[in-house]
This record gives sequence, C-alpha cells and structure tokens, in this order.
Amino acid sequence: MKISARVRGEWLQVPCKDGKVTVGWLAEEAVRRYVRLHPVSANVLLPSSANNNKPRMVEVRKTGGCVLLDPEDNVVDVLDDNDFVNVRMENDVPDSIGPTTIGPPSVSHFDHTLSVDPLVLSSSLKVGASSAHDQMSTTSDSDVILDGYHLTIKQLVLLSKGNTKIRLRKIAEDRVIAGRQLVEAILKENKVAYGITTGFGKFARTVISPDKLEELQENLIRSHSAGVGQPLSLERVRMLMALRINTLAKGYSGISIKTLNQVINAFNRSCLPWVPEQGTVGASGDLAPLSHLALGMIGEGKMWSHRTGWTDAKLCLESNGLEPIKLGAKEGLALINGTQMITALGAEAVDRCELIAKQADVVAALSLEVLKGSSRAFDSDVHQLRPHPGQINVARRLRSLLHSEAYPSAIAESHRFCDRVQDAYTLRCCPQVHGIVHDTIDFVHNIIKTEMNSATDNPLVLPERGEIISAGNFHGEYPAKALDYLAIGVHELASMSERRIERLVNPVLSELPAFLVREGGLNSGFMIAHCTAASLVSENKVLCHPSSVDSLSTSAGTEDHVSMGGFSARKALQVVANVERVIAIELLAACQAIEFLRPLKTTVPLEEVYRTVRAVVRPWDKDRYMAPDIEAATNLLKDGKIWNCVKGYLDALKDYLDLESRAPSPTCVSLPHSVAPPSYLIQEDDEDGDDPHTKKHCIDHHKHTKDIINE
Repeated sequence: MKISARVRGEWLQVPCKDGKVTVGWLAEEAVRRYVRLHPVSANVLLPSSANNNKPRMVEVRKTGGCVLLDPEDNVVDVLDDNDFVNVRMENDVPDSIGPTTIGPPSVSHFDHTLSVDPLVLSSSLKVGASSAHDQMSTTSDSDVILDGYHLTIKQLVLLSKGNTKIRLRKIAEDRVIAGRQLVEAILKENKVAYGITTGFGKFARTVISPDKLEELQENLIRSHSAGVGQPLSLERVRMLMALRINTLAKGYSGISIKTLNQVINAFNRSCLPWVPEQGTVGASGDLAPLSHLALGMIGEGKMWSHRTGWTDAKLCLESNGLEPIKLGAKEGLALINGTQMITALGAEAVDRCELIAKQADVVAALSLEVLKGSSRAFDSDVHQLRPHPGQINVARRLRSLLHSEAYPSAIAESHRFCDRVQDAYTLRCCPQVHGIVHDTIDFVHNIIKTEMNSATDNPLVLPERGEIISAGNFHGEYPAKALDYLAIGVHELASMSERRIERLVNPVLSELPAFLVREGGLNSGFMIAHCTAASLVSENKVLCHPSSVDSLSTSAGTEDHVSMGGFSARKALQVVANVERVIAIELLAACQAIEFLRPLKTTVPLEEVYRTVRAVVRPWDKDRYMAPDIEAATNLLKDGKIWNCVKGYLDALKDYLDLESRAPSPTCVSLPHSVAPPSYLIQEDDEDGDDPHTKKHCIDHHKHTKDIINE
C-alpha cells in the first residue's frame, strides 16, 4: 500500500506495506523523507535529539474533502491505496512551490484546487512563522490603493497574482466610517430598514428584534452559501475579494471600518475562501458566491493560505494571525450584495481578449504573407471611407507588419506580378472583421471598468443625505449583456482564424504541401490540428448564445427578473480560452508554411514572430506528438510574447502616417494621376459645386483618422 503525502509543498510517496501502520507513523515517515531531500529544513521540522527526533506534527488531512485523520488510526482503515494526504507541522511555512495539481483527477471539489498558489515566495518565508508574518505585514509602493472609484482592470489582474497588497485611501476610510454611523443611528432610533432590521427577499416585511440582528446576518451568510460546482481558482477568488473591498471602500454599504480592514488583512495574507462557481442568477447580485466568500471570513467553511493549504477557515485565519469576523447589523448583507463575481470574471475575460485580439492581427498578417496575399486592401484611403476606429487601426497594423519601404519582404516581391486579382475574405476583410472585435472589446472594457467602481449594494447607505434607500444597483444586466456581447465579438477571431488554417493546410488553396508536411500519407501533418481548431470554433458557436436573454423568477416572485450574468462571465472566459488555442494553431501553421518558402524572408517584424515561435517549437520534418506544441504556442499568446516581439517595430512606424508601399498588384488597377476623373480629386479643394455636407464629411474622415492613429 502506498500513500502520497504533502509536506511543505512537496509530494512524497510513502510505502505503508499492508497498511497496518498508523496515520501518525505515516506523517513521521513523510517528514523524515522530506528532511532527507531538503536537509536545510531539518532544524525547522525536527526538534533536538533529546526529543528522539520526533517531528512536531499538528494534523494530517485527506486532500479530498479535507477530512481530519486521527494519528492513532491504522492507515488501511481510513485511507485507500494511492490516496493523498496533507501533513501540517507546527509553525509550518511552505518553503517550496508544489505541483500545480495533486494526484489524479477526482470528483471532489477540493481536489480541483488543492495546490500551492503559483507565487514565488520570498526567501524570508523560510526562516519561520514570525519572519513570514513580518514580511506579510509590510507595505510598499507597489501596493494598490483603493478608494472605490479608480480601480483599473490591469490593477485587478495584478492583484490576482498574489504579489500585491491592498491599502485604503484615507478619504475612503472616512466615507466608510460615515456610512456606518448612519446605520448605527438607524438602529438607535429603532427605524425599520430593509436588511438591517428586517428579513431578506420574501421576508422583507418581517421585522427582527434587536437582540437577534447579529444572528440574522450570520444566518444570511450560512443559508446563502448554497453554491455548487468547481471552485474558483485562487487567482479568481483574489479578484472577487478585491472587487468587494473596492465596492465597500465607496462608503455606501454601511460596513464598519473594522470589518472592512479584516477583509483587507485576509486578502493581504492570501487567506482565500472556497467559492464554487455556480449558483448565481446575477440578481440580487452574486449572492451565492459572495456568501461563500463571507462564510470563510466568519471562520466557517474552507479556506486556503500559503501556511495551511486548504483547511477549516477558522484554523486558516488563526494560523495567519487573524480572527474571524463578528458581523454587526447589515454587515452580512454588505459583504454579499453585488455583481462582483460577474465583474471579476468579466475583467479577466476583457484583459485576455485585449491581448489575443492584438496578436490575432499579427498572426493574420503572417498567414496572409505565406499565402501570398496582397496588402493593397489595407490602403489607408480605403479605410478612411469607412472610418470605424477598430477597422482603421487594424488596417494600419497590417500595413506596418507587411511589405513596405521600411520593412521589405522577399516573399511579397516573389509574387508581385501574379494573376490573383483578389484574396479570400479571411485575408482581405481582416480590418473590417477584426476591427469590430477591437471596438467591441473597448466597449465592454468601459462597461466592466464602470461596474468595478460602482456601489452595487441594496439597500444603499447615503450618509450625506441621512438616508438608506432600497433600490436595484445589484442587478447584473449591464455586465451580463456586455459579456455576452464580448463572447460573440471575440469568437469571430477564431472563426476567421480557422478558415485561414484551412487555406494553409489545403494544397489547392495554398500551393503548399498538403497539411504542411513532407511525405504526405506517411505523415499527416496539421490534419488533426485543423480539426481541433474546427471543433473549438463550433463549440464557441454554442457558447455564444447569450445567457442574459434568459430569466427565471426567484425568491417567491420578489426577484422576478434576473440577469443570469454569472454564466455570461463563465462562458466569455471559455470562449476566449478557445480563441487563444485556435490562434495558436494558426500561428504554428503559418510558421510551418514559411519553411516551404525558404530561403525567401518575410518582413523584419514577422521574422521576429517566427524566431519567437521557433524558440519553443521546432519545425515539423515528420509527424510528432503535437499537443505540447499547441500548448507552448498558446502560452506564448497568453503571455503576450507575440505582441511584445513586434510592438517595437510597430511603434517605430507610428509617426509615419503616410508610409505605405502601394506597390503594383493585380488586386488594384491604377490610372496616372493626370488623367484621373476630376470628380475623384480631393473634394475640399473644389469650392464651386461641392455639397458642403460632403466636403465636411471628407475633411472629417482625414481628421478622425489622424486622431485615432495618434491615440
């Protein structure tokens, strides 16, 4: 019988013979093996020889469900062969990063996320609990200072990584205190106020006696912690927590500054509650997931930290020098009423969409190059006639990447006088299709940023007016609709990409070897990689059905219209993940196509893309295991490395508004300027017969285009 035991982030397999040994022996043996492999830790884990070298074990838990095991029980009675356990020692502080997953897949919710957070720990964390506590308590200039009004998506994503702490701006503290004073005044005067002195939802007319107001708030948290499904990742829990802190910092929730600071301290020490992803209908806010967040803060349910891994929330808090929150009147409701899960997941989706959209333009340029397409369709004058910002910017980006005087391409010159008069839509219409994707992302970015810095509680506490108002800012329709729109928009990048992959692997369309491999038949090349891309695009078509068009009445008819925004957010993340993988496959295929065009070179920026890919994925000369290569290319895109490798080249051309190749091409027909029909000359120079509206429209085109480029 063998058991895998985790000691300070390291997994060790311990043979237990027939399992007749005790759980205590298992823990001791795991620690002994750990110390043999990590001798520097011996003085921390093992006491002096006077104590017979017995490790100071605190507890042993099964990873699945975090079940606490009795050290006196026999292993065979409480564990199965190849089971997993977590061994926690006195003053235990992890000194190494463990694996990202633990053991084989399991149906347990906890197995899904029982891992050490991917944070590179400071070496000071290795010297003991007290120095670790000092390290966590310090602040730095890199801290994010919240006031409820100015949090950005980039800052929120930064906070999700676990390297950055939160501080409150002084003015925010003052507003929170003022809001709490109004709640206390309402209580003192025995006023009836929803959620403060009454029940919730259908029970809004039920008045609660003063001696039960704290119990009311605790019961609210416990009863509403009814979510199901896989838990949010630690990064997403941090985003959820940070957004709730930011909303509370506005001062319109009625929470006390003491309670808010307890939440901030838990965030700063990475004490992260277990939050399942399903259960919200997006009005009245994200009640179920936020209740799970609050449940951990009151010391119930499960919670994770660097020191403890997954364990009971109370133990996790106490191990990090924190106390469970004691809820006052309205504070439970203040912690759970809002759209923060929709918005947190939506912010991640927007951030990833912004990155993949820019890189999709780069990959499309590379595909057009190897498919011997023309850049003349991206002429600036063409796009000035339809001056959508995204379209203009994508066209300029493509012109900057493709053949020009600044960055000539031998591949482009090799087919300058071919007989192809126009390219397929997925090449020629990139500015028009990719452009609206960029504009969609910009639109959704603004919606999500506004939502991140909004008060979404009910009731709202307005201290400057001395009023508490029950309203509907908790309704998630804004982010729900926007994220459905985001999914529909970004999906088109993959839809276009998959068709370009088809052109790359189809010898009739590409004039390249079938499936981009030599000795076709013996080798299959990119045949199934294209199938993978097609399957992801098809999956996205289903996921793009908007969940926000649905609504089901809840709470006995009190909440009779809901947004279903939680699913909008989760779908958007799945769609963008699929898009990233499709673009990765196109990137690999385009780089493989270049191999068949050598020794010809493409432009300098596109050659840099090729080198970046080849640093992690070698060319295919015959079939090989392809999934790791797709994953490597996907990671390049997720890390923004394809964009970063061309950004400098694009910036270098930024000030050259008129730098265009306009080389001869069968895709355009030119007349000498001297014989061009007069009616097609610039209209603002003709003062006699022009329609003033037409003249103004033409002038505005040029001005608008330059403004967009300068931005």
